[in-house]
Amino acid sequence: MNEEPFSKRHGFRRVAEVEITVRHDAPYDLRGVLVELAYRCGFGPKSLRSLVCRVLLTRPDSNNWSEYPNIDEEVRGLLDNCDWYRVYDVAEALYQRMAETPFSYDAEMFQSELNEHFVENGIGWQLANGRMEVRGPEALQEAVQTAKSTLELYGHTTAQRELHEALIDLSRRPEPDVSGAVQHSMAALECVAREVVGDPRATLGEIIKRESGLIPKPLDEAVAKAWGYASEHARHIREGRASSYEEAELVVGISASVSTYLVKKRNA
Repeated sequence: MNEEPFSKRHGFRRVAEVEITVRHDAPYDLRGVLVELAYRCGFGPKSLRSLVCRVLLTRPDSNNWSEYPNIDEEVRGLLDNCDWYRVYDVAEALYQRMAETPFSYDAEMFQSELNEHFVENGIGWQLANGRMEVRGPEALQEAVQTAKSTLELYGHTTAQRELHEALIDLSRRPEPDVSGAVQHSMAALECVAREVVGDPRATLGEIIKRESGLIPKPLDEAVAKAWGYASEHARHIREGRASSYEEAELVVGISASVSTYLVKKRNA
């Protein structure tokens, strides 16, 4: 496989995170980058066309025989003209094929280079073990990953699963399930709170009111308000009260951070 470029080998290249501005789109440059990365990681135009056509459910052009420029141009045209979310479907399929045949392809390089492109170009997605997941601001990513690791370490499997489902809901294409993300993330926090206080039936709202020292004041009020928000905007949605994507991100971040705090406090 290809050796790392000079800039990486000698430590000159640093990935600079750009503010996320792309969520529900696949920019023109990304579509071309996907082709180039596929070639660098072991694909040729013919094998790439076969995979792209399979994902997009279209037939290859039988009049194109030569790899360059004909099949190469056909592949680029297919990716340039498909719906934005199909581009990410292709990226997942590419990784899967590479992972299945590691002696022919370099899945690790593909994932790493693609994620760097996302970060450097403000694209709010990341490829994690071959699955396209939503990528939030650095602080949110750190909070969620820390929470997932902490919950796993101390055996809070239900809460960990709920938090993972929240990320899946934010990652749904073509439209994220923002109400599901709010509901699952708050359910994760509720699971943790129930285990910490030893009451499997109490709601998070009841626990916060009853356990005055569980969360430091006045932060407990903020968490209680987040619980109320989730109840009104996710569990019992009223007309015109649907959450925005940014609001869902905020609730997921709060739930992750408070879950981590409660677990570490209990096990300190």
